[in-house]
Amino acid sequence: MPPKRSNTLTEAELRLMKVLWDRGESAVSDLVSGLADTVPLAYTSVLTTIRILEKKGYVSHRQEGRAFLYSPCVAEDDAGKSEVRQLLQRFFGNSRERLLLSLLGDNEITAEELQRLKDAIASTPDEMGEEA
Repeated sequence: MPPKRSNTLTEAELRLMKVLWDRGESAVSDLVSGLADTVPLAYTSVLTTIRILEKKGYVSHRQEGRAFLYSPCVAEDDAGKSEVRQLLQRFFGNSRERLLLSLLGDNEITAEELQRLKDAIASTPDEMGEEA
């Protein structure tokens, strides 16, 4: 029985998605050149990876002449939220509290980051206290 396919993004898939999110619709050759500043991938590796992303539902394509043009189907923000939900489920038992406590306990949080978190928490509506 083959392993279950993951809907999370591998490092190579994420790199390609970032190029698509930045550039929009792109041919495989555009994606290859878009990765030139990082660790480059061969044309065939990009083609294989983009096809996997299409099977996962992250990209779609249309044909223009002989070329396929790929576009993101998932917004960057939505993909990030999905990844966080996966992380939350896999490692923290769906507990946002456990995730946040883990982040706070790593001793690498800056005072500015901590203040922004406090401000975000303070500005979040108290759903328990609100009644319609």
